[in-house]
Amino acid sequence: TVPGKTRLTSFGQDIAAASLHFFERYYDIPYPGDKLDLLAIPDFASGAMENLGAITFRETALLVDQRTGTHGELQRVADVVAHENAHMWFGDLVTMSWWNGLWLNEAFATFMEMLAVDAWKPEWKRWDAFGASRGAAFAVDGLHSTRPIEFPVRAPKDAEAMFDVLTYEKGASVLRMLEQHIGPTVFRDGVRDYLRTHAYGNADTNDLWVSIGKTSNQAVPDLMNGWIFQPGYPLVTAELTKECEVVLSQQRFSYLPDPPPASWQVPVQLRVQTGAGGEIRRVLLTGTRLNVSCPPDTQFILVNEGGHGFYRVRYGPTLLKHVLEAGLEKLAPIERLNLVNDAWATTIAGLMPLSDYLDLTGRFALERDKNVWAVLIDSFAFLHRIIEPADRAGLESFVRSRVGEAVAAVGWTTGPEDNDLMRQLRGELIGALGRLGNDQATQARATELYAMARKDPAAIDPNLLPALVSILAFIGDAARYEDFRARFKAAATPQEERRYLFSLAMFQQHNLLGRTLDMTLNGEIRLQDAPFMVSAVMNNVYGREQGWRFVKMNWDLLDRRFPKQGLRRMCGGITGFCKPELERDVREFFQARQVDLGGKTLEQYLEQLRIGVSFAERSRRDLQEFLRRNQYSPEVAQTSVPG
Repeated sequence: TVPGKTRLTSFGQDIAAASLHFFERYYDIPYPGDKLDLLAIPDFASGAMENLGAITFRETALLVDQRTGTHGELQRVADVVAHENAHMWFGDLVTMSWWNGLWLNEAFATFMEMLAVDAWKPEWKRWDAFGASRGAAFAVDGLHSTRPIEFPVRAPKDAEAMFDVLTYEKGASVLRMLEQHIGPTVFRDGVRDYLRTHAYGNADTNDLWVSIGKTSNQAVPDLMNGWIFQPGYPLVTAELTKECEVVLSQQRFSYLPDPPPASWQVPVQLRVQTGAGGEIRRVLLTGTRLNVSCPPDTQFILVNEGGHGFYRVRYGPTLLKHVLEAGLEKLAPIERLNLVNDAWATTIAGLMPLSDYLDLTGRFALERDKNVWAVLIDSFAFLHRIIEPADRAGLESFVRSRVGEAVAAVGWTTGPEDNDLMRQLRGELIGALGRLGNDQATQARATELYAMARKDPAAIDPNLLPALVSILAFIGDAARYEDFRARFKAAATPQEERRYLFSLAMFQQHNLLGRTLDMTLNGEIRLQDAPFMVSAVMNNVYGREQGWRFVKMNWDLLDRRFPKQGLRRMCGGITGFCKPELERDVREFFQARQVDLGGKTLEQYLEQLRIGVSFAERSRRDLQEFLRRNQYSPEVAQTSVPG
């Protein structure tokens, strides 16, 4: 590291050593180098880079203070270090033949990082959290403008555009689905065969299928090629007949109407719950329809048992009623996550009424899983982007009604029984209540606790501090802005620096957001962070028009200054605009400038923008009616603050 930061290295070194040993055992191949240096670089465009024997990192991905870092910040360091170590085999020992096969490197490293971190810290339940993070891949792969995991690469910009959620998260997801379908040991033995066969050489996707097919004695290409070489993923609809048969059918999921037709070989795991207990059924949906017989005393049927399938599920009314009546506590956390995530996606796609989804969210008052709450909170944030200003107070009241009860239950202070996941959940719930719920009591308590933390950092749980900072930025004035700006510049750790930096995009006042935007060009914010800051302002409902004007006015300068991958990330900020007049302006600007972000990146951003605008136009009145019918008003459910 640069001088003075050695004290922040112990955690990264611990996971580096643990994951290196894990991979040597899993692959049954020694580490291919004779030393391994991990280097923290203060201004680095990528997250990290897997050079054999000398891995380079952003500081936030390697350096962390274990005493003050949040669970999320520690998890990020663990994930990135394990990911890069996995590349010593997948990527360095065996390299893809050409850039079209990038997923062989990145999807495998993502899959392997989960295995390694889960083995190192099983209490983190890393696969459950991955179920939430793969939601980003679902979101992009539900577009008409998505792409296959593997596709032809003819120019450097095409290769650069492949470093996205489809390569990483979708690729890792379909590997996990395959591993669970054929069995972890059989899958591991296939991976070992692949690495031994192609060590110090190049390989392609078919080479991997040959090795896994050899150990599994299955026609792996028939099963998997549709997932790798075909864009999109299935929506599996499950309906119950009077004869107690479950009818499974598939179609391509899409947020917009009329996607190109497609089908997959879908490994479906069903849990059939009867009075005598639960039974797991594994079936392969190879056509458009499959009938599965169930016992006459079946109580409920869960599709995608275990939560590992890369597809969405839509239940018919009878099946959904049975699942909900049986009780959400009967489902594993990742299964509850899938239930609410699939419901929200089908709502955006117009396949489920918004009021039904909003009613469904009321069933999660007792939910204590941070990943399930992450989906719920994200959906509430999406509604904030589409609501008219005059109706915002009603939506804030609705959020208070949903989140307030959970905050009251988990409290503000850490108990002796709280694990890392509960401590993170507490912070995220309080942050949502103070910002999306605009809860005055929460904001007052956050102000008090932040003042206490400034006097004595040990006075509060570090996992609470990001929520306090975000709430105080949301309600902050110029004095608070200046304080946070000073703390960003004087931060003692990369995580503290990032926390206060991004808080500068959360204020509401236009003059303060304007200062943040100016900092992205005057050198106060490093090039590695500046594009993300512009995007963050555009994602702020109070600053999106201002952020977009800044981008248009300074496009030539931004295009010259920012790394290309940073420019792509910055442009992602347009996806949250949700206003038809902004959509028209965005399309006209990019067309006039003939902007090319590589691959299908810009096309995907514009389609996501269209989805948001379309949903807003279709659902805004339904949302208003729901809030009115349920009497959500600014005065409703302002919470009291437990100590």
